[in-house]
Amino acid sequence: MALEIEGKILTKLPVQQGTSARGAWQKQEFVFEYTEGNYPNQVCMNVWGEEKVKDLERFAVGSPVKVSFNLSSREYNGRWYTDVRAWRIEALQPAQVAAPAQEAAPAGEPVPTRIIPAGGSAYDVPAGFAPNTADFNAADSADDLPF
Repeated sequence: MALEIEGKILTKLPVQQGTSARGAWQKQEFVFEYTEGNYPNQVCMNVWGEEKVKDLERFAVGSPVKVSFNLSSREYNGRWYTDVRAWRIEALQPAQVAAPAQEAAPAGEPVPTRIIPAGGSAYDVPAGFAPNTADFNAADSADDLPF
């Protein structure tokens, strides 16, 4: 089963090379970030083979991409190891955002009219939306959680 996910490349790890009974091999791992729900998630993926390693070189760190990959797990000495192997990486175009119309801002503060979540598409802010300007750090420095 092939899976697809959209996000961005956070970092690329060094190319690993070696020789096995079947000949020379190359592998490169990269950390991929995607957003599911409200928070970003990271996963370490890999590409195998000289051609796939060269294909990964085309993409800079921070590039928005769509990755097609397969998941597989195997057991070795009573432990399970999971492999996330990318077999296609495609560039995504950054979201095109039109210039929004200006609205009257309450109390002299600018109000955003478009929001672009990480890895997502732009959407309009509902009319009458007032941004939360509470300073979470001012209330209690011992509890820095915003909830």
